[in-house]
Amino acid sequence: MKKTDLRIKIGSLEMKNPVTVASGTFGYGPEYADLVDLNRLGAITVKGICCEPHIGNATPRTFETASGMLNAIGLPGPGAQGFIEKYIPFLKRFDVPVIVNIWGKTAEDYGRVAETMDAEEGVHALEVNVSCPNVKEGGALYGTDCDLFRTVVDQVRAKTVKPLIVKLAPNVSDIRVFARAAEECGADAVSVMNSYPAMAINIETLRPQLANRTGGLSGPAIKPIAVKLVWEAAQAVQIPIIGMGGISSPEDALEFIIAGATAVAVGTANFSDPSTVIRVIEGMERWMSIRGFDSVEQLRGTVLT
Repeated sequence: MKKTDLRIKIGSLEMKNPVTVASGTFGYGPEYADLVDLNRLGAITVKGICCEPHIGNATPRTFETASGMLNAIGLPGPGAQGFIEKYIPFLKRFDVPVIVNIWGKTAEDYGRVAETMDAEEGVHALEVNVSCPNVKEGGALYGTDCDLFRTVVDQVRAKTVKPLIVKLAPNVSDIRVFARAAEECGADAVSVMNSYPAMAINIETLRPQLANRTGGLSGPAIKPIAVKLVWEAAQAVQIPIIGMGGISSPEDALEFIIAGATAVAVGTANFSDPSTVIRVIEGMERWMSIRGFDSVEQLRGTVLT
């Protein structure tokens, strides 16, 4: 049986396989290094980084739901320079590219952090978070207003030559409009999708389960939404799509590839079973090899409609 070639490219970013991890679910790498062979991943996507250190939201910040979880972590982090000083030396020990998720409170903030990361050789690509539902400034606002969305992507594109991935919000009237806008502004790829704005209430206390009141729903519950959005985005753009949302098995990941994704990201499943990402990589390769696929590209977008 001939093994399928799992290698893919996103701009100049070369991945040995099409599987990364979703930002915010894998820390900065060290948190999972004793549980997962990081060298097996196609790429490591780290937690969101802004210009300055950020505390995040008040607790409670997570709540388990049926088939998923709510989170309103609020993008805590060490800031751009803190990330470079504390985590880049560790990440350089591994033969795996690093994708840094970036965010800002203003369009200029996005540009500043992009410029800082552009100068760092240990960073191989940027994922622009314009869709986080858990921060009041920027985030969700930029992800749902197409004019503001373009402003942010333009700012970042002007500040970096590294591959640029734009993470799209799911709660828009037409995902294709935003995918096309990202492509027109020079993005090398889009990632679809971020967590879905949602809420849970404690019926005894009558209070929201999250201190932030609302949060982002992730996990298996959102997978059918994510697959549909990936399929729609794939009809609108030529750039690669990284599909994510509820992936917990190789079969889940393959569904995204068939819908039109070039790569996938494992997210919430990392919390319950850190070995998921390796099982997904191995299972995808086995499935495609048995069926005679030479490459991921051969399978991409083959859904019959």
